[in-house]
Amino acid sequence: MAGGRLIQLLLKRNLQSQSNALPAISSVISKDQDTVGSSSVKAIRAIALLGAGAAGVLGFATVASADEAEHGLAAPNYPWPHSGILSSYDHASIRRGHQVYQQVCASCHSMSLISYRDLVGVAYTEDEVKAMAAEIEVTDGPNDEGEMYARPGKLSDRFPEPYPNESAARFANGGAYPPDLSLITKSRHNGQNYVFALLTGYRDPPAGVSVCCWNQRGETLEAALNNARWSEMEYDGVGMGVQWGWGWVQWGWGQGWGWGWIREGLHYNPYFPGGAIAMPKMLNDGALEYEDGTAATEAQMGKDVVSFLSWAAEPEMEERKLMGFKWIFVLSLALLQAAYYRRLKWSVVKSRKIVLDVIN
Repeated sequence: MAGGRLIQLLLKRNLQSQSNALPAISSVISKDQDTVGSSSVKAIRAIALLGAGAAGVLGFATVASADEAEHGLAAPNYPWPHSGILSSYDHASIRRGHQVYQQVCASCHSMSLISYRDLVGVAYTEDEVKAMAAEIEVTDGPNDEGEMYARPGKLSDRFPEPYPNESAARFANGGAYPPDLSLITKSRHNGQNYVFALLTGYRDPPAGVSVCCWNQRGETLEAALNNARWSEMEYDGVGMGVQWGWGWVQWGWGQGWGWGWIREGLHYNPYFPGGAIAMPKMLNDGALEYEDGTAATEAQMGKDVVSFLSWAAEPEMEERKLMGFKWIFVLSLALLQAAYYRRLKWSVVKSRKIVLDVIN
């Protein structure tokens, strides 16, 4: 744009110095130069707008991809039978979910806030729960001699924990700490949907992401990290990451330009933040046999155990909904009574007629 204007000024001065008798030619040349300059300006502006739009789209896609990799894929919304305003838990599903927890989850995950007595009247009878609690041994005491002793479990005991402490849990699970499941559906975003999607969402790693051994250039992970340009490093509890040229290489899992690893011992799950989770796929078709004869498919077991975990996180939900319905009903009656009383008291005032006797 600046070059076009400079040429225009030079041409004007040259023509004016040579002759003042050619105003028509000078005006024609000026108009041509203005047209050329304006068209070039418009072209440059159009290219700039297209470039800005493309950069915005690519930036948004990059941010969305990075957010998905960091926080995990958003879980779908499933139609849970107890999610309605007046809906209650499926107690048969809670019983099956407790069976799934006992046979699949209890070996790694604790439920330290749940007692055996909480199951009475919800999924089992009192006798069934007493027999279930008697199968475990609880360290109690001290006795009269000041010593600790082992006794059979009873209704007031909480569910046993699989590990004595966090260090033992991490050592047995390759450094990962299995979370307590008592409030898992309340402590995770989109709780029930997230837990179900996580349990049933195991997939093979996508193209460009492989189990840690080597990358697409044939380099081992150690060699790749040694040869990388160290511009940024962070540790997020899953693995180590380093910025490498145009792509992002992460020990836990990577995404970008075909680069990525899943460290040996981790498993790919797009719903888990970072995409790599230490827990392997635990729910498989026919992994257990339900007491009521229900087919133990992966989806069925996931639905049942999530129902059980939802009840564990909110055991008072049914009572709360029932109490809320009762209060709404009572307040509705009170509202009708208040409206009738208001109409009764004000009807005399609103219907009276005032006559002014101006003569007397």
